[in-house]
Order: sequence, then structure tokens, then C-alpha cells
Amino acid sequence: MKQLIMLLAGLLFSLSALAAIETWQFDSAAQEQQYRELTASLRCPKCQNNSIADSNAMIAADMRLKVYQLLKQGQDEDQITQYMIDRYGNFVTYQPPVTPSTLILWAGPLLFIIAGALVIFLRSRRQPVAVERLDADEQQRLDALLKDDRKSS
Repeated sequence: MKQLIMLLAGLLFSLSALAAIETWQFDSAAQEQQYRELTASLRCPKCQNNSIADSNAMIAADMRLKVYQLLKQGQDEDQITQYMIDRYGNFVTYQPPVTPSTLILWAGPLLFIIAGALVIFLRSRRQPVAVERLDADEQQRLDALLKDDRKSS
């Protein structure tokens, strides 16, 4: 029984050895280098913080295949990047362009810094509030109230 469990566990853990390894045939070393740079510069839509070169998601594998096919067709880096942007949106690039829809993302941090500096500046320019002194009658009344409070506690 123990041997059967060990055999099943071994089979279960060896399934990862069947994972496909992508092998591509490039026309030149320069084309292979261009492929590596492109796959490192495109973001996986599923993993979000991984490039398609680092991701194991199926969509990343599809994107790598498409990059390979487009390179083999003779398209350059800009054309391939534009194809991916058209297909998946500006999210696939790590540096999306400045457009009206992304303007707040680019300007937001600067606006927060300016607003914070303005608040600090305005608060520092405030005049200190003048403390009003109690007149003699009010001071005697306050002392009496404090004395009564001490006696009761």
C-alpha cells in the first residue's frame, strides 16, 4: 500500500515535467534578440506585473507565439507593439502613452504634491489665534469651581 501511494505521488509530481518548452527557429541571432526584447517589454494581461516572457499563463504563451509569427513575417518592433496594443489595449506596455484617458494617472502624483505643498504653505501663514485673558471676576469664579471639584472628588 505504501508503495502504491509513493508511486501515485511520484506520478503527480512528475506531471510538471511534461510542460511544454517553447523552441523557436529564428533566421538570425538579431531576430532572436529582438524576440527576447519584445517579450520582455510586453506585459501579461492576466499576471499584470509579469512580462509575457516570464508568465506561464496561456494568454502569455499565445502572445509569445504571435510575436514570433509577426517577427517571421518581417514586421518590426513598433508594428508588433502596435498590434499588441490594438488587440489588448495600452495595458500591455509598461509605459502607456499620455492620452486624455490616462492623463490623471500621469498628472495625479504631481497634483497631490502641489496640493500638499499648498496646504502646508497656507497653514504656516495663518495668524496665531490670540488667547483672551480672563478678567478678575472670571478668574475667581474659575478658581472656585476648581476648588469645589477637588473637594467632591
